[in-house]
Amino acid sequence: MSLRVLEPGPLTLVQDQGRPGLADLGVGPSGAFDQRALRAANRLVGNPEGHAVLEAVGGGLAVVATASHVVAVTGAVGPVSVDGRPVASGRVLSLRRGDVLRLGAPTVGMRWTLGVGGGFVPEPVLGSRSFDTMAALGPAPLSPGDELIVGPPHGAVSLETVPAYLAAGDVGVGVVLGPRDDWFTPAAITTLLSCPWRVDPVSDRIGVRLEGPPLERARPGELESEPVVRGSIQVTSSGRPVVLGPDHPVTGGYPVIGVVVDTDALAQVRPGDLVRFHRRRP
Repeated sequence: MSLRVLEPGPLTLVQDQGRPGLADLGVGPSGAFDQRALRAANRLVGNPEGHAVLEAVGGGLAVVATASHVVAVTGAVGPVSVDGRPVASGRVLSLRRGDVLRLGAPTVGMRWTLGVGGGFVPEPVLGSRSFDTMAALGPAPLSPGDELIVGPPHGAVSLETVPAYLAAGDVGVGVVLGPRDDWFTPAAITTLLSCPWRVDPVSDRIGVRLEGPPLERARPGELESEPVVRGSIQVTSSGRPVVLGPDHPVTGGYPVIGVVVDTDALAQVRPGDLVRFHRRRP
């Protein structure tokens, strides 16, 4: 059983829960950027929550079923169709052999997640089927004509409807300050937590770059390279914050002013969107 790619869209990747625990080998975690959408799609089609899905940036993904499948589309909000008929996202959809599923341009959000009963089963690399865009590790990005093999179904599908958790407007995310917030002035901390930050168009799975007033350092010099995690807010030498995504390097030399608690929302921000940080206590 499989789905065949007719149109891959701008960038569509196979993703699962990633490769945690390999940083000592220099291997980053990768995995789905929107982990909440990954879990929801798998739950709807009866899979364990970590099964591999497709994560598609923007619209344009089109696949044809070579056999009957159950699928679910989560994450972004926008038009979804089967053979040209509009269908709902956030719920189970049945595809018959020859049906074409298309994901249009999102009206809210940035990334679609497509789950299928049985999950996608390309050959895993270091225990994961995720593609790491920085290390070029894992199954390659989708191309026209790719045959996506699907595993055997695992469990009963869900009859629930998963509501979209996205809303138009500013995106608010919680941040825990540190471990290097002492490298910055009190005014810089206030600016970080009070200023709306605009998403830079060059943002990607490695990092979400933000535009706004520079964050002033309280001390000179450079920091020795140290471990970083997903959600770390590195501040570059120009004073601009960059929130590290799933394909981040395992170490970094820019001071980390804080760490975003929940990065799922950042998976859905688009160039020009505004992000606001609010403080969370550790």
